[in-house]
Parts: sequence; C-alpha cells; structure tokens
Amino acid sequence: MKAIVATKYGPPDVLHLKEVEKPSPKDNEVLIKVYATPVNYGDITARNFSNISPGEFNMPMPLWLPARIAFGLTKPKKSILGSELAGKIEAIGKGVRKFRKGDQVFAYCGMNMGANAEYLCMPEDGMVAIKPANMTYEEASAVPYGGIMALSLLRKVNIKRGQKVLINGASGGIGSLALQLAKNYGAEVTGVCSSPRLELIRSLGADKVIDYTIEDFTKNGKKYDLVFDILGRSSYSRCKGSLTPNGRYLLASFKMRQIFQMLWTSIIGSKKVICALASEKPEDLDFLKELVEAGKIKTVIDRCYPLEQTAEAHRYVEKGLKKGHVVITLLDYNNKT
Repeated sequence: MKAIVATKYGPPDVLHLKEVEKPSPKDNEVLIKVYATPVNYGDITARNFSNISPGEFNMPMPLWLPARIAFGLTKPKKSILGSELAGKIEAIGKGVRKFRKGDQVFAYCGMNMGANAEYLCMPEDGMVAIKPANMTYEEASAVPYGGIMALSLLRKVNIKRGQKVLINGASGGIGSLALQLAKNYGAEVTGVCSSPRLELIRSLGADKVIDYTIEDFTKNGKKYDLVFDILGRSSYSRCKGSLTPNGRYLLASFKMRQIFQMLWTSIIGSKKVICALASEKPEDLDFLKELVEAGKIKTVIDRCYPLEQTAEAHRYVEKGLKKGHVVITLLDYNNKT
C-alpha cells in the first residue's frame, strides 16, 4: 500500500510517498481503507519533534522527555503520521461484532498515528464509530480530534444554559468544535480569532466575535462564566478580571505554572483555573455523530490535498493561513465499491 513516511525529523521535505506492507487485522481488529485524514497540530509537532525544546513543548516540562522517548529520541518511531481519519471497513478480524465489511467509519488514532496511509488497523473497541451519514469523508475526518478534546474538557466545567463563554482560539480544531458544543449546551458564545477567520467562526454559530489583532478581550470590561483558552495564549492573571465571581479559566494546553495556579485557586478564591487532559471514550464519537446528524455541529474544509502532496499540505498549515481544516484525500472514493 502507499503511505507517507518520515524516517527522520525535520521540515515537510522529510515526508515521502512510499510503498509499505499492507496491514492485516488481528483478532478483534478492523482494517480501514482510509479516504480522508486531516493535517493537525499534532502532526506538525510529531514531524518536527527534534526541534521542539522543553520550553516550546505545549504541555508541562516533565512530560517532554516521556513524549520525546515515545516519539523517538533520534528519529521518529511513528514514521507514518495522521491521528484521525474517515474511511470504510475493508476487512474484520476474528471476533469482531461491532462492525462489518463496508461500514463507513470515522476514527481517532491518537499518539499511535498511522492515518497517512491507504490502510490502517484499529481495535474494534478503540476510537472508531460509524461515520455521520450527512457528512462527506473529508468533513467527518475532521471531527474526532477536536470533538473529543472539546467535549471531554467542556464536561469538566459543566456549562449551563444562559452562561457566557469566551473561546480564545475559536477557529482551530478544538476551538471550532468547542464553540459549537458550548452553543449546544445553551451558552452565549464569544469567539476570539484573527481577522481572516472571523466569518468562519460566525458561520459556526458564534454570538459575538472578537478580532484579537484589534481588540484585547481582557480589557473590554466584559465578564464571562468561562474563558476557554485553547492554546494558553493568554494567562490567568490577564483573564481574571474578565471572569464572573465564580468564573473558570479552562486550559487545553498548559505548563507547570498553570498547574500551580489550579492548585492555588482550588483553595483560595471563587474563581478557578482548570487544567485538564482529555479522556478518550468510544461512546463520545457516537455522541458526536448524533450531534452532527442533528445539525448541531459541522466542520469546515479549507483545502484538500492528495496523499502524494502531504508535504505541501504541511507547508500550508505551517503558514498559519488556513481557514478551517486541511485534509489529505486518498483516491476517488466515489468511484470505489
């Protein structure tokens, strides 16, 4: 089968199209024919891990070395990137009951990666679910990562109807899904992003939008029950004045300083810092599927690239100009049986 392989760390040029052995499903595994897989922040990080210092790592410093070991100290252990996908069940292993050949699915591989290939095996009880019927493969492939992360993290703050929520980084993979999930909970949502993406987050249902290049939300006098700072680009000290008396400052990406702030605010004061790692539950994919089919959430595709142009897709994502998701497509599935 064809796959995009990286045998060393570095810029997009390290990504090469190669022929590799097609996997076979083991007992309780499914073989998925991949039709679409997005390029995410995790792909960029994994491809270039050797150039990411502990200070640049987007999680607490003590986790940098274990992560580096997991991905490979001198060269990538995960030579085929891609952490989420949509496709069709090609074959099933012995004992599989949940899926059958021909099922259209979407899935999240996480740190195991491997979706930048024509085929991928996953455990039947893993992060795999039937694809939303009203989405294309490209659209569905962009749901799992952002959806699972946003859903898991927002559950930790128990959003109530009528609350005011601000999402800093609302146009990204997690932020765009968090915006729509918060709306589904009945919140009034303000999205923060740059000028080129304002229309994108409006189209996703944001009640209000803020262009951070023009306005600093921490200085406009508005109060929020929740500030969800996706990449930790702001800080608790700056956002504290923007929180209601019982407001929460939620982080998806954080350092040791934020962990200490979380411990301190758990003891002192009514405003809280919450640093959390998302949990991965297969039933969450089923829940996201239901929301998609009910018209509650959607994904927006900026560009699609064929598998052989994966390096070019990485270059485009690294420019920071994307408005929506950038997706790698594999063959013309419309002509496939």
